[in-house]
Amino acid sequence: MEFASYLAGERWSDHPACTHPLLAVLARNVNDYISDEARQALVGLVPDVIGLTGSDLRIDVRIALRAARTALPVVAEERQRAMAAAVLTCERLLADLDSRPGTPMSQQSQDALAKVPGAAVWAHRYTRNIAISRRAFRRQTAPAIVGYAVHGIARACVPDPDRLLHDLLVGAIEDCRARCAPDWPRSTADPRGEAAPGPRRTAMPQPTQSHPELASDAQWSWSLRGAPP
Repeated sequence: MEFASYLAGERWSDHPACTHPLLAVLARNVNDYISDEARQALVGLVPDVIGLTGSDLRIDVRIALRAARTALPVVAEERQRAMAAAVLTCERLLADLDSRPGTPMSQQSQDALAKVPGAAVWAHRYTRNIAISRRAFRRQTAPAIVGYAVHGIARACVPDPDRLLHDLLVGAIEDCRARCAPDWPRSTADPRGEAAPGPRRTAMPQPTQSHPELASDAQWSWSLRGAPP
């Protein structure tokens, strides 16, 4: 992300204003957890994140949903509940934002949940009566989902976690491109310009002694409602 800020003519920073804050969170996490050998391939994606920003909460929801769906089938069992709850939360919030509450979730999410039936049953029961704060989702829940998903994928016992992480970032960039406004201001440093400053990075929830996998009821309630337990 520092290279993106440089190309956009901004102050050197890993929080460039030219990139959507949650996409930047994802990019930083992927960069941190991908192997040294695979990290070089991320350089080619830097120009693609410049100019992708916007205030539509659907962008945050779709990035978090993609991260959760990617992680859900491959992360360790103790992490699957949290990712299943994240999928259901994102689908529910997206339906509300699109003014279609109560409609069936996407086929991709149904397929992901079907691969982990035990976690899916728990997540449906847990999230059924939880209120979703839109402000808390943007500031706390979405960054937590993205960070937890990337960490889980990096540690997953799968043949090529690097490919999953790379493809997750590519997919998130496409999600942003589909929702971000095209009239981004232009600058002399980069033909695609620079955007308004974004919010500061929010802290990730920390694991508890009884639930080191960050899947405790209290932590997800905090993230969804926006207030600590």
